[in-house]
Amino acid sequence: QVQLVESGGGLVQPGGSLRLSCAASGNIFSINGMGWYRQAPGKERDFVAAISSNINIYYANSVKGRFTISRDNAKNTLYLQMNSLKPEDTAVYYCAVVNRWRSQDPRDFGSWGQGTQVTVSS
Repeated sequence: QVQLVESGGGLVQPGGSLRLSCAASGNIFSINGMGWYRQAPGKERDFVAAISSNINIYYANSVKGRFTISRDNAKNTLYLQMNSLKPEDTAVYYCAVVNRWRSQDPRDFGSWGQGTQVTVSS
């Protein structure tokens, strides 16, 4: 089993930046890909980005050029650098383990964290 804990969310003005972290523990040697999802109030959970152990990356079109996913294997931590934030980026952000690479379907992800709230508002 893998446990994931997100942190780094908060309130930020439009155009601002935040960096989210996701600390992994447990059977971390089983982890290949990891990713970020987000869920806004009243909406479905949407894919944001994913990264493999050999640093292959893919993003949702809505965040390309603004968000950067990265990982520090020595620290067992996943990151999401979010720049040029917009009000529509407001959501709870979750990290998860990718069970099927290149998928954006949440059913192909597992070991979800508890989420961290990001609010973009003036």
